[in-house]
Amino acid sequence: MPAPTNAQGEHEALPIAALLALAMAGFLSIVTETLPAGLLPQIACGLHISQAMAGQLVTIYAAGSLIAALPLVTMTQSWPRKPLLLAAVAGFLVSNSITGLSSDLALTMAARFLAGVCAGLSWGMVGGFARRMVIEPLKGRSLAIAMVGTPVALSIGVPLGTFVGNAVGWQNGFLAISALAAGLIGYIFWQVPNLPGQPAEQRLSILSVFRRPGVCPVLATAFTWVTAHYILYTYIAPFSVIIGFAGRVDLLLLVFGCASLGGIWLAGMMVDCKLRLHVLTSILLFAASISVFWMVPSIPAVVFLAVLLWGATFGGAATSLQTAASDAAGEGVDIVGAMLTTVWNAAIAGGGIIGAMFYHNGIARDLLPAMLALVAAAYVIAVAARRHGFIPGPRSKR
Repeated sequence: MPAPTNAQGEHEALPIAALLALAMAGFLSIVTETLPAGLLPQIACGLHISQAMAGQLVTIYAAGSLIAALPLVTMTQSWPRKPLLLAAVAGFLVSNSITGLSSDLALTMAARFLAGVCAGLSWGMVGGFARRMVIEPLKGRSLAIAMVGTPVALSIGVPLGTFVGNAVGWQNGFLAISALAAGLIGYIFWQVPNLPGQPAEQRLSILSVFRRPGVCPVLATAFTWVTAHYILYTYIAPFSVIIGFAGRVDLLLLVFGCASLGGIWLAGMMVDCKLRLHVLTSILLFAASISVFWMVPSIPAVVFLAVLLWGATFGGAATSLQTAASDAAGEGVDIVGAMLTTVWNAAIAGGGIIGAMFYHNGIARDLLPAMLALVAAAYVIAVAARRHGFIPGPRSKR
């Protein structure tokens, strides 16, 4: 039975089925992005290229998302939400099908770029879509459910996709994702309401949204926090050596992924009533986990605790950052979602670049001071954004 709605068409109870469709779109995006990383030798062999070149399948995906998110979301502000979501998922279906069938590098790269464009579009609109479905007191929890696809993909989807690719061939791994996209299209038709976009006369410019109080500090906090995270995530293999888990990266990522699921749940509980506390505490605990890796390596119980803290604090980061950015942007929720997508992808690239700069002589420990500096900057910015950005108190009383 559908949840009751108010005069504005907002659900007065969480529309779980519809929100899970948005979460599944996020799951699809993350698995599509990261699957090549686990299948580099097979892809390199299949396309007759080096593994370094095969790794560019991830890079060009990120480039498509980075380039497309803001202009596409800005252009489609007034479009109905359901057809737009369907177009993004159909793009994943097409791009993954081409990747799974192609033996030509140029065509495969073009397909991966298209997939990145679809990711930029979907991530730019999912947050606003989830929030528009429900009344004000439920917006934070609605967003948390819509964002759960990311940690699920990282903890379960990516290892499963890699297993399938290794078992039946890397191209069949991509075709399996295409089949998932086809099923999701049918589910969206069935369960997701068609909400209107922004009225044409209310369309906002990128600059006007960026200038709103609170938007800039939230984006700056996101960039510094996420960059620090991706330094650690990108270089987890060499880190596993210095913390005494050489060859057990899979175990560390499983612990991280499971803790991230708990972090999503915690963010859903706190984001509507204690968003500021959640953000500040998460950043501090992430700094504590980095310090453990630096100062107390090779003690398994302590390392596991640090990985749990890392996963739990970062699992809810997307929910809290998206909520704070959306609150600050007001009617510019879709544009700020695209801004956050752009910043997030820039942080992924930044994590790799900064990590390469500080990864001296193959010593992963040299990365930790850079990470702590970034986390400290994120904390200072978030603390300063008390009036606009990360505001204390329940969101419903503002």
